[in-house]
Amino acid sequence: MTNDMMNVRSLVEKSADADLLREMIGLAAERLMELEVGSATGADFGVKNSMRLTQRNGYRDRDWETRAGTVELRIPKLRKGSYFPSFLEPRRMAEKALTAVIQEAYIQGISTRSVDDLVKAMGMSGISKS
Repeated sequence: MTNDMMNVRSLVEKSADADLLREMIGLAAERLMELEVGSATGADFGVKNSMRLTQRNGYRDRDWETRAGTVELRIPKLRKGSYFPSFLEPRRMAEKALTAVIQEAYIQGISTRSVDDLVKAMGMSGISKS
């Protein structure tokens, strides 16, 4: 038994830890999405139920950036309504672009007060004066 545990431990130590961690994160995320979609549709995958609210309609792919690296997710789609995993943040491209423009203005030497006023006018919190 001890030799088996040592063999498993040595295999884990020799393999890339990030790959193992990414796979574990992917499996946990997949299971969590299945549970959420099962409660949203009223039945688990492949189960017939007269109380079912909607059916699944395939998957859509999305990359999820984690500290362990990129995890490829397959997010279930629904025929009626929509589903978005609770553990993901929606992409906010416009907000990211606005933040990049404000950072660039700050770097180019526009006064801190002007940039701070612009940030506050756009509804975001102010920036540091230093």
